Amino acid sequence: MKIYLDNAATTPLDREVFSEMEPFFFEGFGNPSSAHGVGREARKAVEKARETIAGLLNAQPNQILFTAGGTEADNTAIRSAIESSGIKLAVTTHFEHHAVLNTLKSLERDGVIKLLYLMHDAKGNISLKHLESILAFQERAFVSVMHGNNEIGNLNDIDTIAQICRKYNALFHSDTVQTMGHYVYDLSGINADFIVGSAHKFNGPKGVGFLYHGNRTNLASIIKGGGQENGWRAGTENVAGIVGMAKALEIAYRDLDADKNRVLLLKARMIDRLRSEIPEISFNGNSADPQKSLYTVLSLSLPSSPEFSTALAFLDSQNICASGGSACTSHSTGGSHVLHALNYNFERTVIRFSFGKYNTERDIDYTVEKLVELYHKSGPKQLKIAG
Repeated sequence: MKIYLDNAATTPLDREVFSEMEPFFFEGFGNPSSAHGVGREARKAVEKARETIAGLLNAQPNQILFTAGGTEADNTAIRSAIESSGIKLAVTTHFEHHAVLNTLKSLERDGVIKLLYLMHDAKGNISLKHLESILAFQERAFVSVMHGNNEIGNLNDIDTIAQICRKYNALFHSDTVQTMGHYVYDLSGINADFIVGSAHKFNGPKGVGFLYHGNRTNLASIIKGGGQENGWRAGTENVAGIVGMAKALEIAYRDLDADKNRVLLLKARMIDRLRSEIPEISFNGNSADPQKSLYTVLSLSLPSSPEFSTALAFLDSQNICASGGSACTSHSTGGSHVLHALNYNFERTVIRFSFGKYNTERDIDYTVEKLVELYHKSGPKQLKIAG
Protein backbone atom coordinates (compact mmCIF):
# COMPACT_ATOMS: atom_id res chain seq x y z
CA MET A 1 0.00 0.00 0.00
CA LYS A 2 1.32 3.43 -0.91
CA ILE A 3 2.08 6.10 1.64
CA TYR A 4 0.78 9.35 0.21
CA LEU A 5 2.59 12.47 1.46
CA ASP A 6 1.94 14.79 -1.48
CA ASN A 7 -1.34 16.36 -0.39
CA ALA A 8 -0.28 19.84 -1.50
CA ALA A 9 -0.38 18.51 -5.07
CA THR A 10 -3.79 16.91 -4.68
CA THR A 11 -5.82 15.07 -2.06
CA PRO A 12 -7.79 11.84 -2.27
CA LEU A 13 -11.51 12.25 -2.77
CA ASP A 14 -13.51 11.85 0.43
CA ARG A 15 -16.00 9.00 0.01
CA GLU A 16 -18.69 11.10 1.68
CA VAL A 17 -18.09 13.68 -1.05
CA PHE A 18 -18.39 11.07 -3.78
CA SER A 19 -21.70 9.87 -2.32
CA GLU A 20 -23.01 13.44 -2.59
CA MET A 21 -21.81 13.72 -6.20
CA GLU A 22 -22.90 10.33 -7.51
CA PRO A 23 -26.59 11.12 -8.23
CA PHE A 24 -25.57 13.98 -10.53
CA PHE A 25 -23.75 11.61 -12.86
CA PHE A 26 -26.94 9.63 -13.42
CA GLU A 27 -30.50 10.78 -12.64
CA GLY A 28 -29.45 14.37 -11.88
CA PHE A 29 -27.42 14.83 -15.05
CA GLY A 30 -29.39 17.80 -16.43
CA ASN A 31 -27.97 21.00 -17.88
CA PRO A 32 -28.61 23.79 -15.33
CA SER A 33 -29.55 26.16 -18.16
CA SER A 34 -32.37 23.91 -19.39
CA ALA A 35 -35.92 25.01 -18.57
CA HIS A 36 -37.38 21.52 -17.99
CA GLY A 37 -37.57 19.64 -14.72
CA VAL A 38 -34.25 17.80 -14.98
CA GLY A 39 -32.48 21.05 -15.78
CA ARG A 40 -34.22 22.87 -12.95
CA GLU A 41 -33.07 20.20 -10.47
CA ALA A 42 -29.48 20.65 -11.66
CA ARG A 43 -29.82 24.44 -11.29
CA LYS A 44 -31.20 23.99 -7.79
CA ALA A 45 -28.17 21.86 -6.85
CA VAL A 46 -25.72 24.44 -8.21
CA GLU A 47 -27.36 27.29 -6.33
CA LYS A 48 -27.58 25.27 -3.14
CA ALA A 49 -23.83 24.61 -3.41
CA ARG A 50 -23.21 28.32 -3.97
CA GLU A 51 -25.20 29.15 -0.84
CA THR A 52 -23.32 26.50 1.15
CA ILE A 53 -19.88 27.85 0.18
CA ALA A 54 -20.95 31.47 0.73
CA GLY A 55 -22.35 30.57 4.13
CA LEU A 56 -19.16 28.84 5.21
CA LEU A 57 -17.08 31.85 4.15
CA ASN A 58 -19.54 34.41 5.56
CA ALA A 59 -20.04 35.89 2.11
CA GLN A 60 -23.03 36.44 -0.17
CA PRO A 61 -23.99 33.80 -2.79
CA ASN A 62 -23.68 36.34 -5.61
CA GLN A 63 -20.01 36.78 -4.63
CA ILE A 64 -19.15 33.17 -5.49
CA LEU A 65 -18.20 32.38 -9.09
CA PHE A 66 -17.66 28.74 -10.05
CA THR A 67 -14.59 27.95 -12.18
CA ALA A 68 -12.66 24.96 -13.46
CA GLY A 69 -10.11 25.32 -10.64
CA GLY A 70 -7.72 27.63 -8.88
CA THR A 71 -5.76 28.64 -11.97
CA GLU A 72 -8.85 29.93 -13.76
CA ALA A 73 -10.01 31.68 -10.60
CA ASP A 74 -6.63 33.45 -10.22
CA ASN A 75 -6.57 34.45 -13.87
CA THR A 76 -10.12 35.78 -13.70
CA ALA A 77 -9.41 37.83 -10.59
CA ILE A 78 -6.21 39.36 -11.94
CA ARG A 79 -7.44 40.18 -15.41
CA SER A 80 -10.83 41.37 -14.17
CA ALA A 81 -9.41 43.72 -11.57
CA ILE A 82 -6.82 45.23 -13.88
CA GLU A 83 -9.13 45.52 -16.90
CA SER A 84 -12.24 46.84 -15.19
CA SER A 85 -10.41 49.28 -12.91
CA GLY A 86 -7.85 50.56 -15.40
CA ILE A 87 -5.01 49.72 -13.02
CA LYS A 88 -1.47 50.18 -14.35
CA LEU A 89 0.58 48.95 -11.38
CA ALA A 90 0.67 45.46 -9.85
CA VAL A 91 2.56 44.33 -6.76
CA THR A 92 3.32 40.72 -5.94
CA THR A 93 6.02 38.41 -4.50
CA HIS A 94 8.62 36.13 -6.02
CA PHE A 95 6.94 33.17 -4.31
CA GLU A 96 3.52 33.15 -5.98
CA HIS A 97 2.10 30.19 -7.86
CA HIS A 98 2.64 30.38 -11.61
CA ALA A 99 -1.11 30.90 -12.08
CA VAL A 100 -0.47 34.34 -10.59
CA LEU A 101 3.09 35.07 -11.68
CA ASN A 102 2.70 34.06 -15.31
CA THR A 103 -0.54 36.01 -15.65
CA LEU A 104 1.00 39.17 -14.23
CA LYS A 105 4.17 38.76 -16.31
CA SER A 106 2.05 38.36 -19.42
CA LEU A 107 0.23 41.61 -18.67
CA GLU A 108 3.57 43.33 -18.08
CA ARG A 109 4.97 42.05 -21.41
CA ASP A 110 1.87 43.39 -23.16
CA GLY A 111 2.48 46.82 -21.64
CA VAL A 112 -0.73 46.75 -19.60
CA ILE A 113 0.94 47.05 -16.18
CA LYS A 114 4.20 47.76 -14.43
CA LEU A 115 5.04 44.87 -12.07
CA LEU A 116 6.86 45.30 -8.75
CA TYR A 117 8.01 42.59 -6.32
CA LEU A 118 8.07 42.86 -2.54
CA MET A 119 11.36 42.53 -0.71
CA HIS A 120 11.86 39.43 1.43
CA ASP A 121 14.36 37.94 3.85
CA ALA A 122 16.37 34.70 3.62
CA LYS A 123 13.44 32.66 4.92
CA GLY A 124 10.99 34.10 2.40
CA ASN A 125 9.20 36.46 4.80
CA ILE A 126 7.93 39.42 2.79
CA SER A 127 8.27 43.04 3.89
CA LEU A 128 4.96 44.71 4.66
CA LYS A 129 6.83 47.99 5.19
CA HIS A 130 7.94 47.75 1.57
CA LEU A 131 4.34 47.12 0.51
CA GLU A 132 3.12 50.18 2.36
CA SER A 133 5.89 52.37 0.94
CA ILE A 134 4.92 51.32 -2.60
CA LEU A 135 1.21 51.92 -2.08
CA ALA A 136 1.76 55.24 -0.32
CA PHE A 137 3.89 56.83 -3.03
CA GLN A 138 2.68 55.31 -6.29
CA GLU A 139 -0.54 55.14 -8.23
CA ARG A 140 -3.46 52.89 -7.35
CA ALA A 141 -2.30 49.28 -7.45
CA PHE A 142 -3.44 45.70 -7.69
CA VAL A 143 -1.76 43.55 -5.01
CA SER A 144 -1.52 39.75 -5.16
CA VAL A 145 -0.01 37.88 -2.20
CA MET A 146 -0.76 34.22 -1.50
CA HIS A 147 -1.93 33.10 1.93
CA GLY A 148 0.19 29.95 2.19
CA ASN A 149 3.07 28.93 -0.04
CA ASN A 150 2.70 25.52 -1.67
CA GLU A 151 6.45 24.74 -1.67
CA ILE A 152 7.98 26.08 1.55
CA GLY A 153 4.80 26.48 3.57
CA ASN A 154 5.25 30.13 4.55
CA LEU A 155 2.08 31.81 5.80
CA ASN A 156 1.46 35.48 4.99
CA ASP A 157 -0.62 37.78 7.17
CA ILE A 158 -3.37 38.45 4.66
CA ASP A 159 -5.53 40.27 7.25
CA THR A 160 -2.86 42.94 7.68
CA ILE A 161 -2.08 43.02 3.95
CA ALA A 162 -5.77 43.55 3.19
CA GLN A 163 -5.93 46.41 5.70
CA ILE A 164 -2.88 48.08 4.12
CA CYS A 165 -4.40 47.72 0.67
CA ARG A 166 -7.73 49.16 1.79
CA LYS A 167 -5.91 52.11 3.43
CA TYR A 168 -4.42 53.07 0.06
CA ASN A 169 -7.41 52.05 -2.09
CA ALA A 170 -5.47 49.16 -3.67
CA LEU A 171 -7.27 46.03 -4.82
CA PHE A 172 -6.15 42.87 -3.01
CA HIS A 173 -6.18 39.32 -4.38
CA SER A 174 -4.90 36.34 -2.42
CA ASP A 175 -4.26 32.90 -3.88
CA THR A 176 -5.75 30.83 -1.06
CA VAL A 177 -5.69 27.49 -2.87
CA GLN A 178 -3.39 25.81 -0.31
CA THR A 179 -5.19 27.16 2.74
CA MET A 180 -8.85 26.89 1.69
CA GLY A 181 -10.43 24.06 3.66
CA HIS A 182 -7.57 24.09 6.17
CA TYR A 183 -8.21 27.49 7.78
CA VAL A 184 -11.47 29.29 8.59
CA TYR A 185 -12.27 32.30 6.40
CA ASP A 186 -14.66 34.96 7.60
CA LEU A 187 -14.87 37.24 4.60
CA SER A 188 -17.01 39.74 6.43
CA GLY A 189 -13.89 40.56 8.46
CA ILE A 190 -11.18 40.31 5.80
CA ASN A 191 -10.94 43.18 3.36
CA ALA A 192 -9.81 40.95 0.49
CA ASP A 193 -11.28 41.71 -2.92
CA PHE A 194 -10.60 38.23 -4.31
CA ILE A 195 -9.82 34.83 -2.81
CA VAL A 196 -9.92 31.44 -4.52
CA GLY A 197 -10.52 27.77 -3.85
CA SER A 198 -9.76 24.54 -5.67
CA ALA A 199 -11.77 21.52 -4.55
CA HIS A 200 -9.11 18.87 -5.03
CA LYS A 201 -6.89 20.53 -2.40
CA PHE A 202 -9.43 19.75 0.35
CA ASN A 203 -10.55 16.22 -0.58
CA GLY A 204 -13.00 17.28 -3.25
CA PRO A 205 -13.02 16.49 -6.99
CA LYS A 206 -10.53 17.78 -9.55
CA GLY A 207 -11.51 20.26 -12.23
CA VAL A 208 -13.67 22.58 -10.15
CA GLY A 209 -12.97 25.67 -8.06
CA PHE A 210 -14.40 29.03 -7.15
CA LEU A 211 -13.58 32.72 -7.00
CA TYR A 212 -14.89 35.00 -4.27
CA HIS A 213 -15.10 38.60 -5.42
CA GLY A 214 -15.93 41.61 -3.28
CA ASN A 215 -17.96 44.59 -4.33
CA ARG A 216 -15.25 47.15 -5.14
CA THR A 217 -14.67 46.11 -8.74
CA ASN A 218 -16.50 44.42 -11.58
CA LEU A 219 -15.65 41.03 -13.00
CA ALA A 220 -14.65 40.76 -16.63
CA SER A 221 -15.68 37.70 -18.60
CA ILE A 222 -12.50 35.79 -19.43
CA ILE A 223 -14.17 32.79 -21.10
CA LYS A 224 -16.57 33.91 -23.82
CA GLY A 225 -19.71 32.04 -24.82
CA GLY A 226 -23.07 31.67 -23.15
CA GLY A 227 -24.43 33.58 -20.20
CA GLN A 228 -23.70 31.11 -17.41
CA GLU A 229 -22.63 32.32 -13.95
CA ASN A 230 -24.50 35.60 -14.44
CA GLY A 231 -22.56 36.21 -17.63
CA TRP A 232 -19.18 36.07 -15.87
CA ARG A 233 -18.07 32.60 -16.96
CA ALA A 234 -19.38 30.86 -20.07
CA GLY A 235 -19.74 27.09 -20.25
CA THR A 236 -22.10 24.47 -18.89
CA GLU A 237 -21.58 24.13 -15.15
CA ASN A 238 -19.87 21.03 -13.75
CA VAL A 239 -22.83 20.15 -11.56
CA ALA A 240 -21.41 17.04 -9.89
CA GLY A 241 -18.10 18.77 -9.29
CA ILE A 242 -19.74 21.88 -7.82
CA VAL A 243 -21.90 19.75 -5.53
CA GLY A 244 -18.83 17.77 -4.47
CA MET A 245 -16.81 20.91 -3.81
CA ALA A 246 -19.48 22.35 -1.53
CA LYS A 247 -19.72 19.07 0.39
CA ALA A 248 -15.93 18.82 0.67
CA LEU A 249 -15.67 22.33 2.11
CA GLU A 250 -18.54 21.61 4.48
CA ILE A 251 -16.74 18.49 5.75
CA ALA A 252 -13.43 20.34 5.97
CA TYR A 253 -14.99 23.03 8.17
CA ARG A 254 -16.86 20.46 10.25
CA ASP A 255 -13.70 18.48 11.02
CA LEU A 256 -11.15 21.29 10.78
CA ASP A 257 -10.00 21.51 14.40
CA ALA A 258 -9.62 17.76 14.85
CA ASP A 259 -7.86 17.26 11.51
CA LYS A 260 -5.55 20.24 12.06
CA ASN A 261 -4.49 19.12 15.53
CA ARG A 262 -3.79 15.58 14.36
CA VAL A 263 -1.80 16.70 11.30
CA LEU A 264 0.20 19.16 13.41
CA LEU A 265 1.27 16.26 15.61
CA LEU A 266 2.31 14.23 12.56
CA LYS A 267 4.37 17.10 11.18
CA ALA A 268 6.04 17.70 14.55
CA ARG A 269 6.79 13.97 14.81
CA MET A 270 8.55 14.00 11.44
CA ILE A 271 10.54 17.14 12.26
CA ASP A 272 11.69 15.80 15.63
CA ARG A 273 12.71 12.42 14.26
CA LEU A 274 14.55 13.86 11.27
CA ARG A 275 16.47 16.36 13.41
CA SER A 276 17.43 13.58 15.79
CA GLU A 277 18.47 11.00 13.21
CA ILE A 278 19.85 13.15 10.35
CA PRO A 279 21.71 16.01 12.08
CA GLU A 280 22.77 17.66 8.81
CA ILE A 281 19.19 18.13 7.65
CA SER A 282 17.69 21.62 7.37
CA PHE A 283 14.23 22.96 6.60
CA ASN A 284 13.31 25.48 3.92
CA GLY A 285 11.52 28.73 4.55
CA ASN A 286 9.38 28.67 7.68
CA SER A 287 8.13 25.16 7.08
CA ALA A 288 9.44 23.79 10.40
CA ASP A 289 7.90 26.66 12.41
CA PRO A 290 4.33 25.76 13.44
CA GLN A 291 3.43 29.42 14.00
CA LYS A 292 4.63 30.68 10.62
CA SER A 293 3.88 27.85 8.22
CA LEU A 294 1.11 25.74 6.78
CA TYR A 295 0.60 22.78 9.08
CA THR A 296 0.21 20.61 5.99
CA VAL A 297 3.61 21.37 4.37
CA LEU A 298 7.19 20.48 5.34
CA SER A 299 10.05 21.30 2.97
CA LEU A 300 13.39 19.79 3.89
CA SER A 301 16.91 20.06 2.55
CA LEU A 302 18.99 16.89 2.58
CA PRO A 303 22.76 16.80 2.91
CA SER A 304 24.69 16.70 -0.34
CA SER A 305 25.53 13.12 -1.32
CA PRO A 306 25.04 10.81 -4.34
CA GLU A 307 22.53 8.74 -2.37
CA PHE A 308 20.39 11.70 -1.37
CA SER A 309 20.44 13.07 -4.91
CA THR A 310 18.12 10.21 -5.88
CA ALA A 311 16.07 10.33 -2.67
CA LEU A 312 12.76 10.99 -4.41
CA ALA A 313 13.18 8.04 -6.75
CA PHE A 314 14.20 5.88 -3.80
CA LEU A 315 11.14 6.89 -1.80
CA ASP A 316 8.96 6.17 -4.82
CA SER A 317 10.49 2.70 -5.06
CA GLN A 318 9.48 2.22 -1.42
CA ASN A 319 5.88 3.22 -2.21
CA ILE A 320 6.21 6.66 -0.62
CA CYS A 321 4.74 9.54 -2.59
CA ALA A 322 6.43 12.92 -2.07
CA SER A 323 7.67 15.72 -4.30
CA GLY A 324 10.62 18.02 -4.86
CA GLY A 325 8.38 21.10 -4.72
CA SER A 326 5.30 22.19 -6.61
CA ALA A 327 3.73 19.44 -8.73
CA CYS A 328 2.83 22.15 -11.25
CA THR A 329 6.54 22.70 -12.02
CA SER A 330 7.84 19.14 -11.56
CA HIS A 331 8.71 18.84 -15.28
CA SER A 332 10.42 22.24 -15.45
CA THR A 333 14.15 22.21 -16.24
CA GLY A 334 14.78 25.54 -14.52
CA GLY A 335 14.12 24.33 -10.99
CA SER A 336 11.82 25.84 -8.42
CA HIS A 337 11.34 29.60 -8.79
CA VAL A 338 10.62 29.71 -5.05
CA LEU A 339 13.98 28.17 -4.15
CA HIS A 340 15.77 30.34 -6.71
CA ALA A 341 14.28 33.40 -4.99
CA LEU A 342 15.80 32.14 -1.71
CA ASN A 343 19.23 31.67 -3.38
CA TYR A 344 19.03 27.99 -2.55
CA ASN A 345 22.12 25.78 -2.84
CA PHE A 346 20.94 23.22 -5.39
CA GLU A 347 23.69 20.75 -4.42
CA ARG A 348 21.28 19.73 -1.69
CA THR A 349 18.16 17.72 -2.52
CA VAL A 350 14.79 19.20 -1.60
CA ILE A 351 11.84 17.06 -0.61
CA ARG A 352 8.42 18.44 0.14
CA PHE A 353 6.22 16.31 2.32
CA SER A 354 2.62 17.47 2.57
CA PHE A 355 0.18 15.91 4.96
CA GLY A 356 -3.53 15.20 4.89
CA LYS A 357 -6.29 13.90 7.08
CA TYR A 358 -5.73 10.29 6.07
CA ASN A 359 -2.07 10.15 7.09
CA THR A 360 -0.98 8.19 10.16
CA GLU A 361 1.98 7.92 12.52
CA ARG A 362 2.96 4.77 10.68
CA ASP A 363 3.29 6.78 7.46
CA ILE A 364 5.64 9.22 9.19
CA ASP A 365 7.75 6.59 10.92
CA TYR A 366 8.19 4.43 7.83
CA THR A 367 9.16 7.45 5.72
CA VAL A 368 11.72 8.65 8.25
CA GLU A 369 13.17 5.15 8.52
CA LYS A 370 13.72 5.07 4.76
CA LEU A 371 15.44 8.47 4.75
CA VAL A 372 17.65 7.35 7.65
CA GLU A 373 18.49 4.23 5.67
CA LEU A 374 19.74 6.45 2.83
CA TYR A 375 21.62 8.62 5.31
CA HIS A 376 23.62 5.68 6.62
CA LYS A 377 24.36 4.48 3.10
CA SER A 378 25.78 7.90 2.26
CA GLY A 379 28.34 7.79 5.04
CA PRO A 380 27.86 10.92 7.19
CA LYS A 381 31.59 11.66 7.44
CA GLN A 382 31.83 12.18 3.71
CA LEU A 383 28.79 14.44 3.42
CA LYS A 384 29.18 17.99 2.18
CA ILE A 385 27.33 20.18 4.65
CA ALA A 386 26.21 23.12 2.56
CA GLY A 387 23.65 25.85 2.80
